[in-house]
Amino acid sequence: MAQPNHKKHMIYKRDKWNMLTIEVQGSKLIAREISDQWGEETHEFRSRPALLNWAEQRFRKETFEGDEQERLQILEAIRQV
Repeated sequence: MAQPNHKKHMIYKRDKWNMLTIEVQGSKLIAREISDQWGEETHEFRSRPALLNWAEQRFRKETFEGDEQERLQILEAIRQV
């Protein structure tokens, strides 16, 4: 039996405990965010617009802990998924 073709995108990886990946499973997009503070959070989306809406809210300029260039790189990497 053939394994399904899932494509995994590394959005960022700061270290062993702080990373964000997005896995594409057909029309389903699964974002896995791992942090040393919160553990692992999984978000499932049925469309790219829903994923982008989540990303815009999650990485808001006002609350992002990092510089603006890093924030923009993360959002661009998500748009490329």
